[in-house]
Amino acid sequence: MLSAKRNITFFKILLIIGFVYFFWLMLKITLEYIPLDPNISFLMIKQTEVEHRPEYLYFFYTHVYTSIFVLLSGFLAILRKDFGWKSFHRNMGKFYIFLILFFAAPSGIYMGFFANGGLFSKVSFVILGLSWWFSTFRAYQLARQKKFKEHKQWMWRSFAFTLSAITLRMWKVIIVYLFHPNPMDVYQIIAWLGWIPNILIIEYLITKKQI
Repeated sequence: MLSAKRNITFFKILLIIGFVYFFWLMLKITLEYIPLDPNISFLMIKQTEVEHRPEYLYFFYTHVYTSIFVLLSGFLAILRKDFGWKSFHRNMGKFYIFLILFFAAPSGIYMGFFANGGLFSKVSFVILGLSWWFSTFRAYQLARQKKFKEHKQWMWRSFAFTLSAITLRMWKVIIVYLFHPNPMDVYQIIAWLGWIPNILIIEYLITKKQI
């Protein structure tokens, strides 16, 4: 029993270390867009949208600047829940839900319609955005109804979609390193790989009553 607890603790520590590392990488990506410059990094390949759709930059910056806080607040809410800091968990959860429902998910859905990789990628990113919004809203509803077990499960689903910001970049590195595909083919692949394995893992853990 003691050994099992130690293994769980060790696993949690590894998860924390892994998250901190990848969060730092995501923060570096976010900081590339400060100060505002439409001719840098990812925006270099989105010049059609930048030039012909003035609203695109507003949605882009909204998504980029809020998503980094969504990642952090979601992780802290989960972490503090494990340590029993209920008030902190509740406040972080409210902040997480607010950012997703009003900023990060809606802007992500909009951007999905202009995703690289053609219709195949666009469909995936729009589904991702809608699923992200709905799972978060459902978690909020269940919390209001004091159905905390179901609330927890839906928050984990929401966070699985949140983590797609990290996992799609991990898959991109792996796929490019191993197969050297055409850049547009990469977008079509990671558009789906970025979130489907995440939600399948969470559904498996929910089914096995692990979360």
